[in-house]
This record gives sequence, C-alpha cells and structure tokens, in this order.
Amino acid sequence: MIQVINRALDLLELIAADPERPKSLGDLADNLQLNHGTCANILKSLVARGYVEQIGTKKGYILGSKSYSLTGNEAYQKDLLEAAKEEMDLLTQSVNENCLLAILKDNQRVAIYRTFAEQDLQVRTADIKPVYDSASGRLLLAMLTKDKLERFLTKYGLPSEESWPEVQTESKLYEALSLMRREELAVQTITNRHVMGLAVPIYKKELVVASLSIYLPEYRYMALDKHKLIDSLRKCAAKINKRLI
Repeated sequence: MIQVINRALDLLELIAADPERPKSLGDLADNLQLNHGTCANILKSLVARGYVEQIGTKKGYILGSKSYSLTGNEAYQKDLLEAAKEEMDLLTQSVNENCLLAILKDNQRVAIYRTFAEQDLQVRTADIKPVYDSASGRLLLAMLTKDKLERFLTKYGLPSEESWPEVQTESKLYEALSLMRREELAVQTITNRHVMGLAVPIYKKELVVASLSIYLPEYRYMALDKHKLIDSLRKCAAKINKRLI
C-alpha cells in the first residue's frame, strides 16, 4: 500500500467523521500519529484539489466541495430535480413568470433548473452568479447555520458596494440576513436593470437544500398582487418539500 495515499485517506476519514467541526493541524496529526510537517503537506495538497477546506489561518480544516461531490451529490440533485420540475412548471403556468431552482456552491448560487413564462419581455439571469448578487443567493446564505455563515464571511468577506449597496458592514449584513431567515423570504430589486427577484427555501428533512425563485420585470411586479405572488411561491416550495420527505 502506498503510504502517502493511505495517510491522505486517513485524514479525509477523520475530518469526515464530524465534517462541520473544524479540526486543527495538531489535532489531526496527533490523532493519526503523524509528523506535523508531513500532515501539513498532505493537507496542503488536499486543499489545493478541493477535497479539504482550510477555514482561515490556524482555524482548522473541514471537508471541501470535492469530497461532497463524491458522496452522492449528483444523485441528491436528481432527487431534488425530480421533486421540483413538475411543481415549478405548474407555478410558471399559474403566475406566467420565470422560475429558478438554485443551490449554493462555495460563494456562488448555481441554477440547476429553470422554467420560462410566455411573456414578450422576460428576465434572464446567469446560471452561476455571486451569492450576494441575487435573491436566491442571499436567501441561501441567510439560511446557513451560524458557524457556516461565519466561515463564509471569513473566507469571502462582505458584499461589494456595487452588488449590495445597502449592506456595507458586518452588522448590516447580519441584520438583513436575519430578517430573511425569519421570514424565509428574500426580495431583491436590481435597480439598474429594473428587475425584481423573490426567493424562498426548499427543505429536505429540516435542512435547506435549495432556493426557489421568481424573477420578473419591476413594472410587472409593481402591477401584481404581491402577496398573492409570494403566496404562490411559498405554496410551490411546500409541495416540493413534501415530495422530498
């Protein structure tokens, strides 16, 4: 057996045993009876490949996104898509606006399914956008646990003035995200494009796994019954949640 591969796998298994709790270099090395320098070199390679993530200087290590992609992530997305597609199609038929299902990956929100309305003027949004630049991304960020949110801010920092001008301090960000979390709703106005975005969470076994959004031109949003639109979005999310149980 190749020793360095064996040690790398030992490290991954130890981190994966409690994947959300950062483990220090010393704890990992001592648990596996490894030389600290050897352990640091292996971790450096695992971090570079995305299998392990370092939470700031001297704050420890957790599993990286690549490790999660090896644990059935594609199958998990398949379940999510199967639960969401029909309900999203019905929602778009009902409100005649574009809908989007998205997940959080690193500091980006990634669209995994879309439905399109039959409108002459439609809002288009990129498949991948920075978290702070969309209602869906902000909602997903708001629904993170306190520890995960702190790690996100340590790694990626605050939003730029261009992406979220109303939130330029940590206290303002926490205040905005706390409101979204309580209401389970994010509403974003993209002023320079005259676009509105609304997003609500999708749950699987009490864990937020995605966001469901509606995007539409601001002038149509202002003319609509906003409470009815949000209620339709929430009801669709509830049906998807029920399918994911």
